Amino acid sequence: MDVKIKNVLNQLKILRSLKARIFIIVFLIGIIPSIVMRYGILNSYEDRAVSLRTSDVQRQLNIIANHLITYSYLTDTSSEVISAELEQLSNLYDGRVIIINSNLKIIKDTYGISEGKTIISEEVVKCMKDGAGGSSHNEEYAYIEFTTPIVEAVPAAEGQDAAKNGNEEKKKDIVRGVMLTSVSTDSIIATLDILSRKALIMEIMMLFIIFAIALVLASILTKPFERVTKAISEVKEGFTDEPVSVPDYLETEHIVDAFNQLLSRMKVLDTSRQEFVSNVSHELKTPITSVKVLADSLLAQEDVPAELYREFMVDIAEEIDREDKIINDLLSMVKMEKNVATMNVSVVDINALTEIILKRLRPIARKRDIELVFESNRAVTAAVDEVKMTLILTNLVENAIKYNKEQGAVKVVLDADHQFFTLEVIDTGIGIPEDSLEHIYERFYRVDKSHSREIGGTGLGLAITRNAVLLHRGSIKVSSKEGEGTAFTVKIPLS
Repeated sequence: MDVKIKNVLNQLKILRSLKARIFIIVFLIGIIPSIVMRYGILNSYEDRAVSLRTSDVQRQLNIIANHLITYSYLTDTSSEVISAELEQLSNLYDGRVIIINSNLKIIKDTYGISEGKTIISEEVVKCMKDGAGGSSHNEEYAYIEFTTPIVEAVPAAEGQDAAKNGNEEKKKDIVRGVMLTSVSTDSIIATLDILSRKALIMEIMMLFIIFAIALVLASILTKPFERVTKAISEVKEGFTDEPVSVPDYLETEHIVDAFNQLLSRMKVLDTSRQEFVSNVSHELKTPITSVKVLADSLLAQEDVPAELYREFMVDIAEEIDREDKIINDLLSMVKMEKNVATMNVSVVDINALTEIILKRLRPIARKRDIELVFESNRAVTAAVDEVKMTLILTNLVENAIKYNKEQGAVKVVLDADHQFFTLEVIDTGIGIPEDSLEHIYERFYRVDKSHSREIGGTGLGLAITRNAVLLHRGSIKVSSKEGEGTAFTVKIPLS
């Protein structure tokens, strides 16, 4: 019992380690979303800020590009209006504006370091050729670069006769130059840094709050398991044997129910063990007491007649035989226990085995004028332990003879199907009271103790028989009517 309770306690210790797991899980559930949210919001802000700046700058660049055509800035860079607009844009976004004409020559640089130089850039050439501008964000160096075409709308046939369509003249767009602009994103990064620091402070605060919540929750959730452990420990130490009750959670209810069932089973086994020890002590002591009384009677008399001496010695021998039978039955029952029993399985002719056993028992049956009949419905061969199978048949048939009426009958019926073979032992004996049927397999149980004493029963035969049947993974059933007879049915697998 202590071993099984110890196993339950070990399992509860494992459950108590859930406290740490619960703490970690709650902590992670709380902190991971905040970390993900932090980076998600910051990245979303950066993307949104870059997108807005790109859109805003591109719109202004398109306006300036139109002004460049209006003021013919590509051919005359003296316009103070355009220069002011370019400088204003450059200062506003902490950037640089380069104006490139159709010959790829730089005619204006707000930094004033590249004017008059020729630029060969894939983006510029592509923009000059296709007239398609664009932008790209360089996160490493923190700037956005724009290529904006400087487009002029001219008649479809410039320098020739213009084709007319009604009153409208067909026109086409000609790229006269490219405006290459770099805009700094330092302000966006600075804002991100501020937001990141504030988010980190909030995250640390949340970390402490979540830590406290996780600690409290872990303690609350595991407290019932600690109560279960304490209650079971008290049972283990022997302070109480009352059922445990901790109905806090469904899980603790299941654990407690399982333990209470185990405790109930252990109580039954403990009671059974005490009864068994008591019965064994009584059964073993009775023959010894009889021998002691007989021997003392002989010793108390002088000149005991030979006839009386012989009579006493016969009684002593019978008591010794009875003691020997009890001890042999006890040893047989111990050997039948599932945890120590071994099965020596072999293929056995059940018909032949039954014939041999009945042949051995017929002399006992004749003494009481009891008819012993064997009825075989088919030939049966099965993989069984021959010794244990012999024990099963011998005990059942011997009991049917011993507890039968004078001039009664015992019939043994053997049958089989494709999975099992069945042995029925039917007698016309005294029968078993209905209230005793559920106890007949208990060790040392006797229905009629006085009659059992007369015929030398030990009360272990059916317990041994049942264990032998169970070792074969079979079943044994009984039906009886008091005063009319009893029928035992044994069903055992063929293999």
